[in-house]
Amino acid sequence: MGWIKSINISARILFNSLTISPGSKYNFTYSIYNNFEILARMKIHEYQARNLFRKYGIPVPDAVVCHSVDEVEKNVPDDGKLKVVKAQVHAGGRGKAGGVKLARTKAEVVENARQILGMDIKGLTVEKVMVADAVNIEKEFYVGLVNDRNSKSVTLMASAEGGVEIEEVAKVSPEKIIKLSIDPLLGLMDFQARAVALQLFGEIMQALAAAAIIKKLYKLYIDTDASLAEINPLVLTPEKEVCAIDGKMNFDDNALFRQPEILKMRDVSANEQKEIDANEKGLSYIKLDGNIGCMVNGAGLAMTTMDMIKLYGGEPANFLDIGGSSNPKKVVEAMEILLSDKHVTAVMINIFGGITRCDDVARGLIAALGQIKTEVPIVVRLSGTNAKEGLELLKSTGLPTVNTMREAAQKAIELSKKSKA
Repeated sequence: MGWIKSINISARILFNSLTISPGSKYNFTYSIYNNFEILARMKIHEYQARNLFRKYGIPVPDAVVCHSVDEVEKNVPDDGKLKVVKAQVHAGGRGKAGGVKLARTKAEVVENARQILGMDIKGLTVEKVMVADAVNIEKEFYVGLVNDRNSKSVTLMASAEGGVEIEEVAKVSPEKIIKLSIDPLLGLMDFQARAVALQLFGEIMQALAAAAIIKKLYKLYIDTDASLAEINPLVLTPEKEVCAIDGKMNFDDNALFRQPEILKMRDVSANEQKEIDANEKGLSYIKLDGNIGCMVNGAGLAMTTMDMIKLYGGEPANFLDIGGSSNPKKVVEAMEILLSDKHVTAVMINIFGGITRCDDVARGLIAALGQIKTEVPIVVRLSGTNAKEGLELLKSTGLPTVNTMREAAQKAIELSKKSKA
């Protein structure tokens, strides 16, 4: 389960907590597969999620978004209130990276914004900050909604362990997560929202306030075709008020045609643009955090390939399925995408020819190497339809070829270590 955590897409881990037994040794394939549909999602920034929360009546602290230090000086009031300055990027771990800072004065707000703007967080440059009123916190909670393919419904998840990565709660203390499958025809009923809230809050008025927030979050989720909605943390203040101080939402790409207002919020990072471009070319590509690039035909084989790399101590850099086409152009485009990732230190090509012909893949690979000059080592495994012909074609390239997936993974890891050295 280790490498899934590095993906930093909460929906994957949340879904995993619903379907995988904690502690299972070989659960990474199942997780990626069960969450593959969730990957077709559009993400928005925290400030945009908070704006949607406010629109639906969920209480959130006042905040302004600024793209420059000048905007901070101009738009942030000098009201003496404690402020929090937060980087707005599509990445987790902003606090650990220094992208979240408290400020007690207007001068501190400006200086913190100066430090955060332009900062690199997990390969993403901070181009905007949100400056919000800080909130005194007595207790933190977690509330989230995600699509559950097993129950064929939206699942509500809540926990009294808020303010921390829910992935860690799911991994270490799964019993602390309350889960409720919501009937898609009836929706979230009032008594269900109250029942969940009462498990979080001991005082009835606080529970009723939290239940109202949960109901509003569900309505927002359904109205906007969301695939993930999180409030983390949902907080109880010393004044016994319940409010949301951080939020996250993802949306189903397939429904954006009927969500024009949501589509306007799209702020595409370089990696996300790469995934969109790949999809337009008929490729299924997802950027991961490893260094061994993978090119495979078929989702099942792709996941098994990543498992094999992980099993032998490597870290997959991506999920890339070229599909069942025998068009060599696809291989060229796939190689361009793989090698554009500066973190890739070796490439493993694993093709099992059925509809896909191995000789066509070989021709595409030869064409790609003719167009793309690279020193990244590549290992190839071809099996199935026209594998003999494909391997014969590859002899002229000098690329190492192997017979089994195990050998391919081991060779790719070996070449990767040499490349880094």
